[in-house]
Amino acid sequence: MMKKIVLTGGGTAGHVTPNLALLPELKKRDFDILYIGGKNGMEAELAGAAGISYRGISTGKLRRYFDLKNFTDPFRVIKGFFDAVGIIRSYRPDIVFSKGGFVAVPVTAAAWVCRVPVISHESDMTPGLANRLAAPFVKKICCNFPETAAMLPKNKAVLTGSPIREELLKGSRDRGLELLGFGDGKPVLMMIGGSLGAQRINKVLRADLKELLRVFDIVHICGKGNLEPSLEETEGYRQFEFVSTELKDIFAAADIVISRAGANSICELLALKKPNLLIPLSAAASRGDQILNAGSFEKQGFSMVLREEEMNEDSLVEAVLKLWSDRAGYISAMESSGLRNGVEAVMREIEAAV
Repeated sequence: MMKKIVLTGGGTAGHVTPNLALLPELKKRDFDILYIGGKNGMEAELAGAAGISYRGISTGKLRRYFDLKNFTDPFRVIKGFFDAVGIIRSYRPDIVFSKGGFVAVPVTAAAWVCRVPVISHESDMTPGLANRLAAPFVKKICCNFPETAAMLPKNKAVLTGSPIREELLKGSRDRGLELLGFGDGKPVLMMIGGSLGAQRINKVLRADLKELLRVFDIVHICGKGNLEPSLEETEGYRQFEFVSTELKDIFAAADIVISRAGANSICELLALKKPNLLIPLSAAASRGDQILNAGSFEKQGFSMVLREEEMNEDSLVEAVLKLWSDRAGYISAMESSGLRNGVEAVMREIEAAV
C-alpha cells in the first residue's frame, strides 16, 4: 500500500535541498509525495524541477527586529495555517517531514491539529526560531551536531546528520579535471562561497592567486555577478558564478576546499571527506550560526577554521598551506565519524513514525 508524505520547508535553498535529497529513497519505498511551501517561495521552482506535486500557502516572516510587516505577517501565518489544514485534510498524509523555515510553522501546527505525525530537521547547531516555534508539534527533531541534541527535548532529539544528494557522492575526478582544463600535476584547491558567493573571501583569494598557484590549481565558485574578467586567461585558475550538474565532478577533482560554514555545505564536505578550511559568516552579518557550526566541526577534527575578521592575504595563504600539510589527519577524523549521509538515518525516523 502506497504511503503518503508531505515535505515542507522553504525561504532558502538550505531549507529545501535536504528535502530533495530524500526523494530517491522516498520513491524507492513507494511514498506518494506532496510539497507544501510558500506561494511565491523559491521552493516552488525547486520542487517543480524535481517533478513532485506542489501546493502553495500564505506565509509571513517572523522577525526579531522592527518592521511594519510585523503587524501584517501574523495574519498571513494564520491564513497559512488554515490553508495547510485544508490541504492536509484533503491529501491525508501518513507523515509530514519539515526542514524548517517560516513556511514550516503553519504546516507543522496544521499537521498536529490533524493528528498527523511530524518529523523535523534542524541543520544548524543552535535551533532556528521557526524550528523552536514548531517543536511542540513534532514527534522527533533530527539534527547534525551533538551539541544541538543537548538543546532539544531529550525525548525528541535524534542525531542523524544532514540528508545529502546522492548524486553529489558519485562524481568523477577525471571528468572534473577535464572540465576544468587541469592536468594531474598539481593538487586542486576549490573555493565555494554558497549560492550568493562570499565577496570578501573572493577578494582575498584573488589577491593571493600568484602565491597559491605556485602549489595548486584553483577552481573558484564565486557567486552570481562576481566573475573577474581580467583573470579569465590565468593558467591554473577557473572561475564560475554557479555550478549545477557538474558540481559532483568538481568536488571529486578537489583535494582541499575553502568554504563558508552553512550547515548543509559543511555536511556535504564531511560526507565527501574533503579536508576543508571554513571561513564562517561573521556575527555582524548573521545570527552567528555559521561560527558555531564551524566551531563544532573544528572541535571534532573535521575542519580548520579561519575567522573572517582575522583573514588577510597572509593568513589565508598560511591557513591553506597548513591545511594541505595536515590533510591526512582531517581525512582520518572524517572517516572515523559516525555521521555520513543522513538520508538513511532520517528515513528510519520517518518509517518509525509512519
